[in-house]
Amino acid sequence: MGGESTTRTAPGTARTGPAAATGRTGQRLSGLAVALGMVLFLGGFVWAAVVYRPYTVPTDSMTPTIGTGDRVLAQRVDGTDVRRGDVVVFRDSTWADAPMVKRVVAVGGDTVSCCEHGKLQVNGKEIDEPYLPAGTSAQSAGFPTVTVPEGRLFLLGDERRTSLDSTAHLTDAAGGSVARSAVEARVDAVVWPMDGMLKRPTGFTELGPLSSPGPLRAVTWTVIAGVVLILGGAAYGPLAKRAASRARTGSAGAR
Repeated sequence: MGGESTTRTAPGTARTGPAAATGRTGQRLSGLAVALGMVLFLGGFVWAAVVYRPYTVPTDSMTPTIGTGDRVLAQRVDGTDVRRGDVVVFRDSTWADAPMVKRVVAVGGDTVSCCEHGKLQVNGKEIDEPYLPAGTSAQSAGFPTVTVPEGRLFLLGDERRTSLDSTAHLTDAAGGSVARSAVEARVDAVVWPMDGMLKRPTGFTELGPLSSPGPLRAVTWTVIAGVVLILGGAAYGPLAKRAASRARTGSAGAR
């Protein structure tokens, strides 16, 4: 015999080397990605539940912005944070014993009237309202100048012909206005059908700053990132294990 020896890895023995290390690393990364994805996914839903409330709008008083039966997400806000142009959910016992959705067109201290040149006037300025139904004026029937009491809001529906809003309560003691404390939330988006975020009411910019959008986009991207990490991590683990197995098989016959 020439004294030559042949070495071969026996079946079932532990594997070591670069291929095995790669497989273990892949499994760890896969688990980490899935865990992080679960945190983002569940965290996004918890974040949304804390910040937002869902509502279904039963009437057409806010069309075309919000249609009958549409489902909206409204950010929980304090009434003191509400500004002109916001679409809000509020509850006032003199209006109805149920949440109502209207647009804030004037706040405490403002004067509001309609309709010279077919447009709403706030503090003597004509307001451009592109959210109204096409071809309609700001109000089907005008109303005299109203001064909104401090701490209160004047609200109108975007469908002015049918909306039971502040104009229907002008003879009330508060001149049709609603207390800021009556506001429960500010509508951020229509989620069914998927109309998305409400457009900013730029016609009110000359009267003061507008409200900033809520964190709905950030919440959505957090959930999406979680889903991507969960699916990617779940797929990466088996792929890395298979690649490591192939690498071991290719080197198993080395002498």
